[in-house]
Amino acid sequence: MRLVTYRKAAGRPRIGALHGDAVLDLGALAADLAGPSGGRGRFPASMLELIAGGAAALARAREAAEHGARLLAQHGAAGLAERKLGLPAAKARLEAPLPRPARNIFCLGRNYREHAAERGAEAPAHPVFFTKVPESVLAPGGRIVRHPATRELDYEVELAVVIGVAGRDIPRQAALGHVFGYTVVNDVTARDLQKRHGQWFKGKTLDTFCPMGPVLVTADEIPDPQQLAITLRVNGETRQASHTSKMIFPVAECIAVLSEGLTLLPGDVIATGTPEGVGAALGTFLQPGDRIEAEIERIGVLENHVVAP
Repeated sequence: MRLVTYRKAAGRPRIGALHGDAVLDLGALAADLAGPSGGRGRFPASMLELIAGGAAALARAREAAEHGARLLAQHGAAGLAERKLGLPAAKARLEAPLPRPARNIFCLGRNYREHAAERGAEAPAHPVFFTKVPESVLAPGGRIVRHPATRELDYEVELAVVIGVAGRDIPRQAALGHVFGYTVVNDVTARDLQKRHGQWFKGKTLDTFCPMGPVLVTADEIPDPQQLAITLRVNGETRQASHTSKMIFPVAECIAVLSEGLTLLPGDVIATGTPEGVGAALGTFLQPGDRIEAEIERIGVLENHVVAP
């Protein structure tokens, strides 16, 4: 499934599934399936609640999505909208799949050999982790602020893993079984703050510095996360073009090492590093008005614009 968090006009966030040219309202479809008795209880009210609900909640979401797909084939997106069971995708306002405040956002640095080299660094012998604060999460289409604190604003397209099953000391061979799904993250970075403060946290976690989305693709649709093309464009110009097979530490190893002595919980996000082609290496930084498209094969395009404060 291609799950989304979305709003109808100014309404509350809802969980949906993107299907063709429509967004299926999973909560409303689950209620429609249950009928007047509503015997199966309340459907999860948020993406985090759906993820935490485990296999049973995911199975209900699938049933609802399949019901919606059948109705869509019969009545179209307009018919779904009339019954308040969905709406045309063009009319849905997407939020980040895990809107702020999300759970933990773990990130990897220098996980592509070519990116480490372009930044003048050796490839690390072990995964290098840092974090972003959940409040930095930004919706698809949201505006990245070039804050007054920086003049060296940069982009980094990354495959992001969302944990579905809690675990600690997870063996590498079992790690992908703990994944709920995958999305796209743009690890926006203030390079001058990185240099000034001598670490990565401050320069990578300002407000709006974690665009995420547009969808959360469930793990069954991406059985091998190391087989995805990864690309980023600025104003239509390709800046980054690589493949997740080039990660130094594959997704399973990232999960295994991060979970050593540390419990990962449903809804935790792990951004797995960026390939070469960042602005700092090219000698060009983001400016107000720039349009950024971060794309990962089988997930989609995360688009955001840069604005002045």
